[in-house]
Amino acid sequence: MTPDLVWKYAAPVPRYTSYPTAPHFHAGVGAAHAARWLGELPAEARLSLYLHVPFCRVLCWFCGCHTAVANKDPPIERYFALALREIEMVAGLAGRGRRLVHIHLGGGSPSLLRPDQLTRLAAALHRNFTIDAGAEFAIEIDPRNMDAARVAALAAIGVNRASLGVQDFDPDVQRAINRVQPEALTARVVDDLRAHGVARINLDLMYGLPRQTLAGVAATAERALALAPDRLALFGYAHVPWMKRHQRLIDTAALPDPWQRWCQTRAAARSFEAAGYRAIGLDHFARPGDPLTKALEAGTLRRNFQGYTADPADALIAIGASSIGAFPGGYVQNHGDLRTYGAAIAAGRPAATRGIALTAEDRLRAAAIERLMTTLTLDTGALCRAKGFAESALDAAVQGAEALAADGLCAVAGRRVTIPADARSMMRTVAACFDAYLTPVAATRHSLAV
Repeated sequence: MTPDLVWKYAAPVPRYTSYPTAPHFHAGVGAAHAARWLGELPAEARLSLYLHVPFCRVLCWFCGCHTAVANKDPPIERYFALALREIEMVAGLAGRGRRLVHIHLGGGSPSLLRPDQLTRLAAALHRNFTIDAGAEFAIEIDPRNMDAARVAALAAIGVNRASLGVQDFDPDVQRAINRVQPEALTARVVDDLRAHGVARINLDLMYGLPRQTLAGVAATAERALALAPDRLALFGYAHVPWMKRHQRLIDTAALPDPWQRWCQTRAAARSFEAAGYRAIGLDHFARPGDPLTKALEAGTLRRNFQGYTADPADALIAIGASSIGAFPGGYVQNHGDLRTYGAAIAAGRPAATRGIALTAEDRLRAAAIERLMTTLTLDTGALCRAKGFAESALDAAVQGAEALAADGLCAVAGRRVTIPADARSMMRTVAACFDAYLTPVAATRHSLAV
Protein backbone atom coordinates (compact mmCIF):
# COMPACT_ATOMS: atom_id res chain seq x y z
CA MET A 1 0.00 0.00 0.00
CA THR A 2 1.17 3.51 -0.82
CA PRO A 3 0.47 6.68 1.18
CA ASP A 4 -1.90 7.91 -1.53
CA LEU A 5 -3.97 4.71 -1.39
CA VAL A 6 -4.11 4.69 2.40
CA TRP A 7 -5.34 8.28 2.41
CA LYS A 8 -7.82 7.48 -0.36
CA TYR A 9 -9.45 4.72 1.66
CA ALA A 10 -9.14 6.30 5.11
CA ALA A 11 -12.90 6.58 5.44
CA PRO A 12 -15.16 5.43 8.28
CA VAL A 13 -16.38 1.83 7.95
CA PRO A 14 -17.90 -0.61 10.46
CA ARG A 15 -15.81 -3.13 12.37
CA TYR A 16 -18.38 -5.80 11.43
CA THR A 17 -18.62 -7.58 14.75
CA SER A 18 -22.20 -8.07 13.61
CA TYR A 19 -24.28 -7.60 10.51
CA PRO A 20 -26.45 -5.58 10.37
CA THR A 21 -24.33 -3.35 12.61
CA ALA A 22 -25.57 -1.75 15.84
CA PRO A 23 -26.42 1.70 14.34
CA HIS A 24 -29.24 -0.05 12.46
CA PHE A 25 -30.85 -1.52 15.58
CA HIS A 26 -34.23 0.06 16.35
CA ALA A 27 -36.91 0.20 19.02
CA GLY A 28 -39.25 -2.05 17.03
CA VAL A 29 -37.30 -5.03 18.35
CA GLY A 30 -36.96 -5.27 22.13
CA ALA A 31 -37.97 -7.11 25.27
CA ALA A 32 -40.74 -9.19 23.70
CA HIS A 33 -38.41 -10.42 20.98
CA ALA A 34 -35.72 -11.24 23.53
CA ALA A 35 -38.14 -13.31 25.59
CA ARG A 36 -39.51 -15.11 22.53
CA TRP A 37 -36.10 -15.84 21.02
CA LEU A 38 -34.86 -17.22 24.33
CA GLY A 39 -37.86 -19.52 24.58
CA GLU A 40 -37.51 -20.70 20.97
CA LEU A 41 -33.93 -21.90 21.31
CA PRO A 42 -33.70 -25.60 20.43
CA ALA A 43 -33.03 -27.95 23.35
CA GLU A 44 -29.65 -28.89 21.88
CA ALA A 45 -28.52 -25.27 21.34
CA ARG A 46 -25.04 -24.37 22.55
CA LEU A 47 -25.01 -21.03 24.36
CA SER A 48 -22.46 -18.34 25.03
CA LEU A 49 -22.92 -15.81 27.83
CA TYR A 50 -21.52 -12.28 27.97
CA LEU A 51 -21.70 -10.19 31.15
CA HIS A 52 -20.99 -6.47 30.87
CA VAL A 53 -19.60 -4.57 33.86
CA PRO A 54 -19.93 -0.86 32.94
CA PHE A 55 -17.61 0.62 35.55
CA CYS A 56 -13.98 1.74 35.78
CA ARG A 57 -12.03 3.45 38.55
CA VAL A 58 -10.54 5.93 36.07
CA LEU A 59 -11.86 6.80 32.63
CA CYS A 60 -9.33 6.22 29.85
CA TRP A 61 -9.74 9.02 27.32
CA PHE A 62 -9.42 6.69 24.32
CA CYS A 63 -12.22 4.39 25.48
CA GLY A 64 -15.14 3.67 23.17
CA CYS A 65 -16.87 1.24 25.54
CA HIS A 66 -20.05 1.79 27.52
CA THR A 67 -18.67 2.52 30.98
CA ALA A 68 -18.66 5.06 33.80
CA VAL A 69 -16.40 5.94 36.72
CA ALA A 70 -17.24 4.30 40.05
CA ASN A 71 -14.95 5.51 42.83
CA LYS A 72 -16.73 3.43 45.48
CA ASP A 73 -18.13 -0.11 45.62
CA PRO A 74 -21.87 0.41 46.40
CA PRO A 75 -22.90 1.30 42.79
CA ILE A 76 -21.06 -1.77 41.53
CA GLU A 77 -22.75 -3.98 44.15
CA ARG A 78 -26.22 -2.66 43.24
CA TYR A 79 -25.55 -3.30 39.58
CA PHE A 80 -24.06 -6.72 40.27
CA ALA A 81 -27.19 -7.76 42.21
CA LEU A 82 -29.30 -6.77 39.20
CA ALA A 83 -27.06 -8.77 36.86
CA LEU A 84 -27.54 -11.86 39.02
CA ARG A 85 -31.31 -11.35 38.83
CA GLU A 86 -31.06 -11.04 35.07
CA ILE A 87 -29.15 -14.32 34.86
CA GLU A 88 -31.95 -16.03 36.81
CA MET A 89 -34.61 -14.44 34.61
CA VAL A 90 -32.90 -15.26 31.32
CA ALA A 91 -32.33 -18.85 32.39
CA GLY A 92 -35.99 -19.11 33.34
CA LEU A 93 -37.08 -17.89 29.92
CA ALA A 94 -34.71 -20.20 28.06
CA GLY A 95 -35.16 -23.17 30.38
CA ARG A 96 -32.77 -23.94 33.21
CA GLY A 97 -29.87 -26.26 32.64
CA ARG A 98 -29.08 -24.99 29.16
CA ARG A 99 -25.62 -25.81 27.87
CA LEU A 100 -23.00 -23.04 28.16
CA VAL A 101 -19.90 -23.47 26.00
CA HIS A 102 -18.37 -20.01 26.45
CA ILE A 103 -18.42 -17.28 29.14
CA HIS A 104 -16.97 -13.80 28.76
CA LEU A 105 -16.83 -11.00 31.31
CA GLY A 106 -16.27 -7.63 29.69
CA GLY A 107 -16.56 -3.96 30.36
CA GLY A 108 -15.63 -1.48 31.55
CA SER A 109 -13.50 -3.29 34.06
CA PRO A 110 -14.94 -6.62 35.22
CA SER A 111 -11.73 -7.04 37.20
CA LEU A 112 -13.31 -4.55 39.65
CA LEU A 113 -15.55 -7.36 40.91
CA ARG A 114 -14.55 -8.43 44.40
CA PRO A 115 -13.64 -12.06 45.16
CA ASP A 116 -16.97 -12.66 46.92
CA GLN A 117 -18.84 -11.27 43.90
CA LEU A 118 -16.91 -13.53 41.55
CA THR A 119 -17.83 -16.50 43.73
CA ARG A 120 -21.51 -15.51 43.72
CA LEU A 121 -21.41 -15.08 39.96
CA ALA A 122 -19.97 -18.54 39.42
CA ALA A 123 -22.58 -20.02 41.73
CA ALA A 124 -25.38 -18.32 39.78
CA LEU A 125 -24.03 -19.60 36.47
CA HIS A 126 -23.74 -23.18 37.74
CA ARG A 127 -27.18 -22.98 39.33
CA ASN A 128 -28.85 -21.89 36.11
CA PHE A 129 -26.80 -23.51 33.34
CA THR A 130 -24.84 -26.63 32.55
CA ILE A 131 -21.30 -25.46 31.85
CA ASP A 132 -19.27 -27.62 29.49
CA ALA A 133 -16.14 -29.10 31.04
CA GLY A 134 -14.09 -27.58 28.21
CA ALA A 135 -15.86 -24.22 28.14
CA GLU A 136 -13.70 -21.14 27.81
CA PHE A 137 -14.25 -18.75 30.72
CA ALA A 138 -12.64 -15.42 29.83
CA ILE A 139 -12.33 -12.05 31.54
CA GLU A 140 -11.03 -8.65 30.48
CA ILE A 141 -8.58 -7.30 33.04
CA ASP A 142 -7.31 -3.85 33.92
CA PRO A 143 -4.06 -4.74 35.69
CA ARG A 144 -4.41 -1.67 37.89
CA ASN A 145 -7.45 -3.30 39.57
CA MET A 146 -5.81 -6.62 40.34
CA ASP A 147 -4.59 -7.99 43.64
CA ALA A 148 -3.69 -11.43 44.96
CA ALA A 149 -7.21 -12.13 46.27
CA ARG A 150 -8.84 -11.35 42.94
CA VAL A 151 -6.34 -13.51 41.03
CA ALA A 152 -6.99 -16.41 43.41
CA ALA A 153 -10.76 -15.95 43.04
CA LEU A 154 -10.57 -15.98 39.25
CA ALA A 155 -8.67 -19.24 39.34
CA ALA A 156 -11.05 -20.74 41.92
CA ILE A 157 -14.17 -20.10 39.82
CA GLY A 158 -12.63 -21.60 36.67
CA VAL A 159 -11.52 -18.58 34.65
CA ASN A 160 -9.05 -19.96 32.11
CA ARG A 161 -8.36 -16.98 29.82
CA ALA A 162 -7.49 -13.41 30.76
CA SER A 163 -7.20 -10.47 28.36
CA LEU A 164 -5.07 -7.71 29.83
CA GLY A 165 -5.50 -4.18 28.56
CA VAL A 166 -2.09 -2.68 27.79
CA GLN A 167 -2.60 -0.29 24.85
CA ASP A 168 1.01 1.01 24.90
CA PHE A 169 3.99 0.69 27.24
CA ASP A 170 5.31 4.20 26.52
CA PRO A 171 4.67 6.42 29.60
CA ASP A 172 4.27 9.48 27.34
CA VAL A 173 1.46 7.78 25.40
CA GLN A 174 -0.10 6.54 28.63
CA ARG A 175 -0.27 10.07 29.99
CA ALA A 176 -1.83 11.28 26.72
CA ILE A 177 -4.70 8.77 27.10
CA ASN A 178 -5.05 9.01 30.90
CA ARG A 179 -4.02 5.41 31.49
CA VAL A 180 -0.78 5.30 33.44
CA GLN A 181 0.08 1.61 33.83
CA PRO A 182 3.69 0.69 34.60
CA GLU A 183 5.08 -2.17 32.55
CA ALA A 184 6.26 -3.90 35.74
CA LEU A 185 2.66 -3.97 37.02
CA THR A 186 1.42 -5.67 33.86
CA ALA A 187 4.23 -8.22 34.05
CA ARG A 188 3.45 -8.96 37.71
CA VAL A 189 -0.23 -9.60 36.97
CA VAL A 190 0.70 -11.90 34.09
CA ASP A 191 3.02 -13.85 36.40
CA ASP A 192 0.40 -14.03 39.17
CA LEU A 193 -2.28 -15.32 36.81
CA ARG A 194 -0.02 -18.03 35.45
CA ALA A 195 1.11 -19.01 38.94
CA HIS A 196 -2.56 -19.59 39.87
CA GLY A 197 -3.28 -21.65 36.75
CA VAL A 198 -4.92 -18.99 34.58
CA ALA A 199 -2.54 -19.90 31.80
CA ARG A 200 -4.17 -18.48 28.68
CA ILE A 201 -3.04 -14.87 28.47
CA ASN A 202 -4.09 -12.29 25.88
CA LEU A 203 -2.61 -8.80 25.58
CA ASP A 204 -4.64 -5.99 24.02
CA LEU A 205 -2.61 -3.26 22.30
CA MET A 206 -3.59 -0.23 20.24
CA TYR A 207 -2.20 1.86 17.42
CA GLY A 208 -3.24 5.32 16.28
CA LEU A 209 -3.13 6.77 19.81
CA PRO A 210 -1.93 10.30 20.54
CA ARG A 211 1.86 10.67 20.69
CA GLN A 212 2.42 7.19 19.29
CA THR A 213 5.30 6.88 16.85
CA LEU A 214 6.35 4.08 14.55
CA ALA A 215 9.38 3.33 16.71
CA GLY A 216 7.27 3.46 19.86
CA VAL A 217 4.67 1.02 18.57
CA ALA A 218 7.40 -1.35 17.42
CA ALA A 219 9.01 -1.15 20.86
CA THR A 220 5.71 -1.87 22.61
CA ALA A 221 5.21 -4.88 20.34
CA GLU A 222 8.60 -6.29 21.34
CA ARG A 223 7.96 -5.67 25.03
CA ALA A 224 4.58 -7.37 24.75
CA LEU A 225 6.22 -10.39 23.10
CA ALA A 226 8.62 -10.62 26.04
CA LEU A 227 5.59 -11.53 28.22
CA ALA A 228 4.95 -14.56 25.94
CA PRO A 229 1.16 -14.16 25.58
CA ASP A 230 -0.92 -16.78 23.84
CA ARG A 231 -2.68 -14.11 21.81
CA LEU A 232 -2.21 -10.47 20.93
CA ALA A 233 -4.83 -8.06 19.68
CA LEU A 234 -3.86 -4.85 17.89
CA PHE A 235 -6.82 -2.51 17.73
CA GLY A 236 -6.92 0.79 15.88
CA TYR A 237 -7.95 3.73 18.02
CA ALA A 238 -11.37 5.01 16.94
CA HIS A 239 -11.53 8.77 17.47
CA VAL A 240 -15.27 9.51 17.64
CA PRO A 241 -15.62 12.48 20.04
CA TRP A 242 -19.09 13.23 18.66
CA MET A 243 -20.16 9.91 20.21
CA LYS A 244 -17.76 9.67 23.18
CA ARG A 245 -17.44 13.13 24.70
CA HIS A 246 -14.48 12.23 26.93
CA GLN A 247 -12.40 11.73 23.77
CA ARG A 248 -12.45 15.53 23.42
CA LEU A 249 -9.78 15.49 26.13
CA ILE A 250 -7.39 13.95 23.62
CA ASP A 251 -5.12 16.34 21.74
CA THR A 252 -6.12 15.75 18.13
CA ALA A 253 -2.90 17.40 16.94
CA ALA A 254 -1.00 14.52 18.58
CA LEU A 255 -2.91 11.82 16.67
CA PRO A 256 -1.07 9.93 13.91
CA ASP A 257 -2.38 10.49 10.38
CA PRO A 258 -3.77 7.57 8.31
CA TRP A 259 -0.41 6.72 6.72
CA GLN A 260 1.31 6.76 10.10
CA ARG A 261 -1.44 4.49 11.45
CA TRP A 262 -0.90 2.10 8.55
CA CYS A 263 2.84 1.98 9.18
CA GLN A 264 2.28 1.41 12.90
CA THR A 265 -0.03 -1.57 12.42
CA ARG A 266 2.24 -3.13 9.79
CA ALA A 267 5.33 -2.74 12.01
CA ALA A 268 3.65 -4.43 14.97
CA ALA A 269 2.22 -7.18 12.78
CA ARG A 270 5.65 -7.93 11.32
CA SER A 271 7.07 -8.27 14.84
CA PHE A 272 4.33 -10.66 15.91
CA GLU A 273 4.60 -12.81 12.80
CA ALA A 274 8.40 -12.89 13.02
CA ALA A 275 7.99 -14.24 16.57
CA GLY A 276 5.88 -17.14 15.25
CA TYR A 277 2.38 -15.80 15.83
CA ARG A 278 -0.27 -16.43 13.17
CA ALA A 279 -2.25 -13.47 11.86
CA ILE A 280 -5.94 -14.01 12.60
CA GLY A 281 -8.37 -11.91 10.61
CA LEU A 282 -8.13 -8.16 10.95
CA ASP A 283 -6.32 -7.55 14.22
CA HIS A 284 -5.56 -10.73 16.18
CA PHE A 285 -2.42 -12.85 16.41
CA ALA A 286 -2.19 -16.28 18.03
CA ARG A 287 0.37 -18.97 18.70
CA PRO A 288 0.34 -22.19 16.66
CA GLY A 289 -1.94 -24.62 18.46
CA ASP A 290 -4.07 -21.88 20.03
CA PRO A 291 -7.84 -22.44 19.63
CA LEU A 292 -8.02 -19.39 17.34
CA THR A 293 -5.32 -20.78 15.07
CA LYS A 294 -6.97 -24.20 15.05
CA ALA A 295 -10.33 -22.62 14.19
CA LEU A 296 -8.75 -20.65 11.35
CA GLU A 297 -7.19 -23.81 9.95
CA ALA A 298 -10.43 -25.76 10.34
CA GLY A 299 -12.57 -23.04 8.75
CA THR A 300 -14.61 -22.56 11.94
CA LEU A 301 -13.26 -19.17 13.04
CA ARG A 302 -16.04 -16.80 14.09
CA ARG A 303 -16.38 -13.06 14.59
CA ASN A 304 -18.81 -11.61 17.11
CA PHE A 305 -19.14 -8.70 19.54
CA GLN A 306 -16.05 -9.86 21.44
CA GLY A 307 -13.99 -9.96 18.23
CA TYR A 308 -12.46 -13.12 16.78
CA THR A 309 -13.38 -16.30 18.59
CA ALA A 310 -13.43 -20.07 18.39
CA ASP A 311 -16.73 -19.99 20.31
CA PRO A 312 -19.04 -22.57 18.67
CA ALA A 313 -22.23 -21.26 20.30
CA ASP A 314 -25.54 -21.12 18.44
CA ALA A 315 -26.70 -18.06 20.42
CA LEU A 316 -25.19 -15.37 22.62
CA ILE A 317 -26.96 -14.40 25.83
CA ALA A 318 -26.28 -10.83 26.94
CA ILE A 319 -26.31 -9.82 30.59
CA GLY A 320 -25.95 -6.24 31.79
CA ALA A 321 -26.54 -2.70 30.61
CA SER A 322 -25.83 -2.06 26.90
CA SER A 323 -24.89 -5.69 26.23
CA ILE A 324 -26.00 -7.26 22.94
CA GLY A 325 -27.45 -10.74 22.51
CA ALA A 326 -27.42 -12.68 19.25
CA PHE A 327 -30.04 -15.26 18.30
CA PRO A 328 -30.94 -17.08 15.10
CA GLY A 329 -33.78 -14.59 14.74
CA GLY A 330 -31.78 -11.42 15.29
CA TYR A 331 -29.99 -9.14 17.75
CA VAL A 332 -31.25 -7.47 20.93
CA GLN A 333 -29.47 -4.85 23.00
CA ASN A 334 -30.12 -3.98 26.62
CA HIS A 335 -30.67 -0.37 27.55
CA GLY A 336 -27.44 1.47 28.27
CA ASP A 337 -28.90 3.74 30.94
CA LEU A 338 -28.33 2.09 34.32
CA ARG A 339 -31.61 3.29 35.83
CA THR A 340 -33.68 2.12 32.89
CA TYR A 341 -31.83 -1.19 32.81
CA GLY A 342 -32.31 -1.63 36.56
CA ALA A 343 -36.03 -0.79 36.41
CA ALA A 344 -36.61 -3.46 33.77
CA ILE A 345 -34.76 -6.17 35.70
CA ALA A 346 -36.42 -5.20 38.98
CA ALA A 347 -39.79 -5.55 37.22
CA GLY A 348 -38.86 -9.03 36.04
CA ARG A 349 -38.73 -8.31 32.33
CA PRO A 350 -35.89 -8.35 29.77
CA ALA A 351 -34.00 -5.06 29.56
CA ALA A 352 -33.69 -5.18 25.76
CA THR A 353 -34.89 -1.94 24.21
CA ARG A 354 -33.57 -2.11 20.64
CA GLY A 355 -32.44 -4.65 18.11
CA ILE A 356 -33.10 -6.01 14.66
CA ALA A 357 -34.81 -9.07 13.23
CA LEU A 358 -32.78 -10.79 10.53
CA THR A 359 -34.08 -11.42 7.03
CA ALA A 360 -32.79 -14.23 4.83
CA GLU A 361 -30.76 -11.67 2.89
CA ASP A 362 -29.30 -10.31 6.13
CA ARG A 363 -28.09 -13.80 7.00
CA LEU A 364 -26.58 -14.23 3.55
CA ARG A 365 -24.69 -10.94 3.72
CA ALA A 366 -23.65 -11.57 7.33
CA ALA A 367 -22.15 -14.90 6.25
CA ALA A 368 -20.35 -13.24 3.34
CA ILE A 369 -18.86 -10.52 5.54
CA GLU A 370 -17.83 -12.98 8.25
CA ARG A 371 -16.19 -15.24 5.67
CA LEU A 372 -14.16 -12.34 4.30
CA MET A 373 -13.25 -11.10 7.77
CA THR A 374 -12.08 -14.54 8.92
CA THR A 375 -10.64 -16.34 5.87
CA LEU A 376 -9.90 -13.36 3.56
CA THR A 377 -11.57 -15.17 0.68
CA LEU A 378 -15.15 -15.64 -0.43
CA ASP A 379 -16.81 -17.57 -3.22
CA THR A 380 -20.10 -15.71 -3.48
CA GLY A 381 -21.65 -18.16 -5.91
CA ALA A 382 -21.02 -21.13 -3.62
CA LEU A 383 -22.26 -19.20 -0.58
CA CYS A 384 -25.43 -18.12 -2.34
CA ARG A 385 -26.18 -21.69 -3.39
CA ALA A 386 -25.60 -22.94 0.15
CA LYS A 387 -28.02 -20.32 1.52
CA GLY A 388 -30.72 -21.03 -1.06
CA PHE A 389 -30.15 -17.95 -3.23
CA ALA A 390 -29.39 -17.60 -6.89
CA GLU A 391 -25.65 -17.60 -7.59
CA SER A 392 -25.96 -14.02 -8.84
CA ALA A 393 -27.56 -12.65 -5.66
CA LEU A 394 -24.35 -10.91 -4.54
CA ASP A 395 -23.06 -9.91 -7.96
CA ALA A 396 -23.59 -6.21 -7.29
CA ALA A 397 -21.38 -6.50 -4.21
CA VAL A 398 -18.73 -8.31 -6.24
CA GLN A 399 -18.81 -5.47 -8.75
CA GLY A 400 -18.18 -3.07 -5.88
CA ALA A 401 -15.18 -5.18 -4.87
CA GLU A 402 -13.89 -5.08 -8.46
CA ALA A 403 -13.60 -1.30 -8.13
CA LEU A 404 -11.25 -1.86 -5.16
CA ALA A 405 -9.24 -4.54 -6.94
CA ALA A 406 -7.54 -2.00 -9.18
CA ASP A 407 -5.96 -0.48 -6.07
CA GLY A 408 -4.88 -3.83 -4.64
CA LEU A 409 -7.36 -4.04 -1.76
CA CYS A 410 -8.63 -7.34 -3.13
CA ALA A 411 -8.56 -9.62 -6.16
CA VAL A 412 -11.69 -10.71 -8.01
CA ALA A 413 -11.90 -13.80 -10.20
CA GLY A 414 -15.41 -14.53 -11.35
CA ARG A 415 -17.45 -14.61 -8.16
CA ARG A 416 -14.48 -15.15 -5.85
CA VAL A 417 -13.14 -12.22 -3.84
CA THR A 418 -9.77 -12.55 -2.10
CA ILE A 419 -7.99 -10.08 0.15
CA PRO A 420 -4.17 -10.18 -0.15
CA ALA A 421 -2.25 -10.56 3.10
CA ASP A 422 -0.62 -7.13 2.68
CA ALA A 423 -4.06 -5.51 2.41
CA ARG A 424 -5.37 -7.27 5.54
CA SER A 425 -5.70 -4.00 7.45
CA MET A 426 -8.13 -2.73 4.79
CA MET A 427 -10.45 -5.74 4.87
CA ARG A 428 -13.31 -3.76 6.40
CA THR A 429 -13.42 -1.62 3.26
CA VAL A 430 -13.82 -4.74 1.13
CA ALA A 431 -16.41 -6.20 3.50
CA ALA A 432 -18.40 -2.96 3.24
CA CYS A 433 -19.16 -3.81 -0.39
CA PHE A 434 -21.55 -6.46 0.95
CA ASP A 435 -23.29 -4.10 3.40
CA ALA A 436 -26.73 -3.19 2.08
CA TYR A 437 -27.40 -0.84 5.01
CA LEU A 438 -24.30 1.33 4.84
CA THR A 439 -24.87 4.94 3.78
CA PRO A 440 -22.63 8.02 4.01
CA VAL A 441 -24.64 9.18 7.03
CA ALA A 442 -24.41 5.80 8.77
CA ALA A 443 -20.69 5.58 8.02
CA THR A 444 -19.94 8.64 10.15
CA ARG A 445 -20.70 6.55 13.25
CA HIS A 446 -17.74 4.28 12.57
CA SER A 447 -13.96 4.46 12.85
CA LEU A 448 -11.42 4.91 10.07
CA ALA A 449 -10.71 1.91 7.87
CA VAL A 450 -7.10 1.73 9.11
